[in-house]
Amino acid sequence: MYRPRLGQGIFHVEVLDAYGRACAVTGEHSLPVLEAAHIRPYSQGGAHLVENGLALRTDLHRLFDKGYVTVDENHRFVVGRRLKEEFENGRSYYGLHGHPLHLPAAQDFHPSSSALAWHREQVFLG
Repeated sequence: MYRPRLGQGIFHVEVLDAYGRACAVTGEHSLPVLEAAHIRPYSQGGAHLVENGLALRTDLHRLFDKGYVTVDENHRFVVGRRLKEEFENGRSYYGLHGHPLHLPAAQDFHPSSSALAWHREQVFLG
C-alpha cells in the first residue's frame, strides 16, 4: 500500500497552482499527466517547498529524476546527450532543449538556484 509522505499532497497542489496547472517546460495543461517534481528529492534533504519544485509532465519528471534532463542557471531546459547515447532515441525531447521554463508569476516561487545547481551537480549526468 502506498502512503504519501507528510506534506507531499500539499506540495503537489501548491507547485501545480504556482505554475498555473501547466508543465513548466511544455505548457501542457492536462492534469492527469502533470506532477510536482522535487528538484532536490525529499529523501536527500529537499523540502516540500514550491521553490524546490517544478510542474512537469510525467515523462519529463521521470527523465529529470533519472538525470537525463535538467534546468540551467538561466531557467532553460537542458537535454543531456545520454538519452541519445544510451537509447539512440529522444528526438521529441531534443526539440525542447534550450526552451525557457514557464515560471510562476510570483518571484518567490521561482525554482531555487541552489536546488537547481544541486540537481545539475548531483543528478544530471549529461
